[in-house]
Amino acid sequence: MEKIGIYPGTFDPITNGHLDIIERGYELFDHFYIAIAQNMNKKTLFTIEERIEMIKSVTNHLPNVEVVMCLDELIVDFAYRMRAKTILRGLRAVTDFEYEFQMATTNKRLKPDIETVFLMTRAENMFLSSSMIKEVARFGGDVSSFVSPIVKKALETKYNKNN
Repeated sequence: MEKIGIYPGTFDPITNGHLDIIERGYELFDHFYIAIAQNMNKKTLFTIEERIEMIKSVTNHLPNVEVVMCLDELIVDFAYRMRAKTILRGLRAVTDFEYEFQMATTNKRLKPDIETVFLMTRAENMFLSSSMIKEVARFGGDVSSFVSPIVKKALETKYNKNN
């Protein structure tokens, strides 16, 4: 039986922390979806199309990774529809755990056959967040140790357009 996993997120933009979770999660599944989810509580800097292109660019070395959109449905319903048995989530710090635990237990009640698996981020990525990286980039700070060169260029282009 094929092991299918999903790693959902807004990825606005994709960080080295996200990429670390993707590369480690990739080893766990035969087919691995990176699901760009819509979060009504977040105003994104990049369009979904821009985020898809960035993620495809930084994961092109992983042949069984597919970047997909998950719009207007619960991620657990999307996982079920894609025949995934596992939702992968990354944890940075204790503050992430409460929210992630609440989401995982809700998803388990909605679809008992789907498991949520957590991977702890590596220590060097524990403090990374897309929001923090956008703020650093917005004010001209160097984000090259936080994101891939492709994402760094996209941030520079986006903020130069907006200024």
